[in-house]
Amino acid sequence: METSKQKTGRIGEEAACRYLTRLGHMIVDRNWRTSHLETDIITMDRAGLHFVEVKTRKAPAIAEPERNVGPLKQKRLVRAASAYLHDNQIKWIDAQEVFFDVISVLICPDGPQINYYPQAFIPTYYQ
Repeated sequence: METSKQKTGRIGEEAACRYLTRLGHMIVDRNWRTSHLETDIITMDRAGLHFVEVKTRKAPAIAEPERNVGPLKQKRLVRAASAYLHDNQIKWIDAQEVFFDVISVLICPDGPQINYYPQAFIPTYYQ
């Protein structure tokens, strides 16, 4: 049985996928998990491979959803991306470029409001 929070998240991810597809991204994978690591959406476009974190809230929201992608979440996303590349035998050289994007979705009565932050952060060596 799906909880209200899970349903909200699913609706947000579906809206994010539609949005990214309209921008020319090809959806490569969704909700990829291994052990305690996960990534919401993985896409490919001309520039490279995108690991996309989706944050969804119902309006009215106290704070912007994207504010919940802090340093700890970024570190986990980088580890998840590394595991994905390893598990799928994708070499950094083969993948062109790897990006970490964030999409915030605010579910409103008149439809979702989407904010896309391509290259939201760049991993550092200590992540």
